[in-house]
Amino acid sequence: MNFLKQKVLAYYKQQVDDRIDAFRDMIAALTEDASNDAKGSAGDKHETALSMMHLEQEKLNHKLKEFIDQRAVLDKINPEIQHLKIALGSLVKANDMHLFVSAALPKITVEGVTIIALSPQSPLGMKMMGMEQGDEFEVGTTNYVIQDIL
Repeated sequence: MNFLKQKVLAYYKQQVDDRIDAFRDMIAALTEDASNDAKGSAGDKHETALSMMHLEQEKLNHKLKEFIDQRAVLDKINPEIQHLKIALGSLVKANDMHLFVSAALPKITVEGVTIIALSPQSPLGMKMMGMEQGDEFEVGTTNYVIQDIL
């Protein structure tokens, strides 16, 4: 079943890499637009346009940093390690759901299995960390049972 964890990790890495590339492309395009605009314009409209581009570039840089941070978390995970206690990189089956302890990322389906990626800092992630197969815990009004750790 480590094969599933390898596929899940590879899929998430690719997804994050694609987002990083897209944000770098958008930032490069904005930078180019700003330099082209600076050559051909003058006046208040020009200053406003440059200011708006700068604000947009800051937002994109912030999002880019988030994805780079997520990639750094994914890079720390060795899918070959079989955890006896839940830790970063564990693929946990609880309440018939598969939870991947990594970074908060979108839900995916791999090999017909739906995977929910969650951060160890999330409420569910914090509760699960260090637990073993068979342990039970509660988050909100939901009771969870750890069925397996992959």
